[in-house]
Amino acid sequence: MHEKLADSSSPAQGIYQWHDLMAKFALFFFGIALWHKGAGSFAGILLAFAWVLDGGLRRLEQTIKEPLVLAILIFCTVLALGIFWGGDLKSGYDVWKKYAILLVFIPYLFLLNKQRLPWAISGLLVGYSGVLLMGIYQWIIVGDGGLSVPLLKMSRTGFSGMLGIGVILAIYLAGANSSKKVKTLLWILASLLWFIQFNQGARGVLLATLFALLLLIFMRYRTRIKTLLGVTAATLIVTGIFAYSSVSLESRLVETQSDIELSQQGKYTSSSGYRLAMWDVGLHGIAQHPWFGHGTGMPSRYFDETVLTYKDGLHKDLPGWLKTYHYHNDWIEIGMQIGALGLLAYAFLLWSWFRTLRACQLTTLGAVLVCFVFVAGLVETLVFFRVILYLLLVITAIAIVWQKEYGAGVKESG
Repeated sequence: MHEKLADSSSPAQGIYQWHDLMAKFALFFFGIALWHKGAGSFAGILLAFAWVLDGGLRRLEQTIKEPLVLAILIFCTVLALGIFWGGDLKSGYDVWKKYAILLVFIPYLFLLNKQRLPWAISGLLVGYSGVLLMGIYQWIIVGDGGLSVPLLKMSRTGFSGMLGIGVILAIYLAGANSSKKVKTLLWILASLLWFIQFNQGARGVLLATLFALLLLIFMRYRTRIKTLLGVTAATLIVTGIFAYSSVSLESRLVETQSDIELSQQGKYTSSSGYRLAMWDVGLHGIAQHPWFGHGTGMPSRYFDETVLTYKDGLHKDLPGWLKTYHYHNDWIEIGMQIGALGLLAYAFLLWSWFRTLRACQLTTLGAVLVCFVFVAGLVETLVFFRVILYLLLVITAIAIVWQKEYGAGVKESG
């Protein structure tokens, strides 16, 4: 329909062209703005407005048929219902807003078409390159180990996540491209991003990248055993070299060991010790209300109140040591919010994410992205690192539309 209106000389053509230009700008701008919280929120509203003008509401029935869209709507609905049995509407709504960023996938995906793809991809590349340069500057010139991008208020975990996703995507595209020059450039890019991530310091997301990378290599070359073994060995050797040469990673591993030793002595005021305590209390909280949880927005308050008496006050000093935001684990966080109902909705979301890409003959990409989300979610609550989810959703949408438009030329086999 879009193509017919664009080619027609009817009065509707002028309106369509204006709507089309706005859609292109919204897609381009979102790729740049997603890296900043305030700008990203505004860009999301602009996307939704452009989607409505583009006839998105009229196509709502078709939209819901997309597995990932339906799963996002179910998940957000369940979280919204949890606000009412949590007892704190404000806290519940504040938490729901963080998870509601998943909804941006709907307007972004359904604004995309063949003519708008270059705008979306260009915006994403411009934004990613700019943030990468800021991170490199912070790492080399400022000399803080590339822990974050202060200008964008991007945390160490968020920056590590964008690096890891870049590594995975570069290697995936290298396998799908037939040009040896392009393959080589993509492998060099992946190696550079992988090296920076090792020197960046975020342990959990680094581990998620490694697992996703190994899964990608296995799925790409599983029918060619010699190639599989060779590529896996080469990847592990490079990984070992990067790990051995990383002062940042070495210090973080030493810190982890020290944290665990302190926790064994009953001292949890450390990065790893705090996580262990959070998970302990979180599992206890889920066991108390296994079916529907404590309500959306209540887990942080539950932790602060429970640690005063839980295990004779073993963790009672933690709320004063660090403000409680989340449980550093997607599954525990969601289980605390809305119990088994929420966990089923979240599992359905991840499964639907995979199904959506598999339906587009992007099985490998779907498995790898879900693997990254799952593993990273075991040590972090990803919704609090908005950039990671935004980037994954944008890549998913672009991959779906690209495959529909140019699928004949895209191969997932090595």
